[in-house]
Amino acid sequence: MTDYFSPAMSGDALRAMSSIALAHVGDAVYELLARTYLCLHGKATGKGLHRAAVALVRAEKQAELSAYVLPLLNGEERDVFRRGRNANVHTVPQHAARAEYQTATALEALFGWLYLKGEKERANALFAAMMEGNDAA
Repeated sequence: MTDYFSPAMSGDALRAMSSIALAHVGDAVYELLARTYLCLHGKATGKGLHRAAVALVRAEKQAELSAYVLPLLNGEERDVFRRGRNANVHTVPQHAARAEYQTATALEALFGWLYLKGEKERANALFAAMMEGNDAA
């Protein structure tokens, strides 16, 4: 039986996957990390929890927070981020600038790639760095 909670795809399989597919998975991974962060840190309860989660997963916020992890990325991670940023997205939300949306897609592609590669600890470390930077700001 395949363990969908702990995937470990090969490098070749991940390189064959589109950046949009990586971002699709990464969107869910990032949102789960954000929701978990909020619950563990008592940042919000009830209706406020949803608002706080939305504030963290919006393209504008993801683009802002990506600045905290870019200096921490190794070469392979930078390549995945660049692939995600250059993905051919056809629609951009009205509330986000195209550049913000591309950066958010890049961040999601990175988190999707790390998750599918089986590097949950690395994804967690990068997410923690973003939250620490956000809390310090």
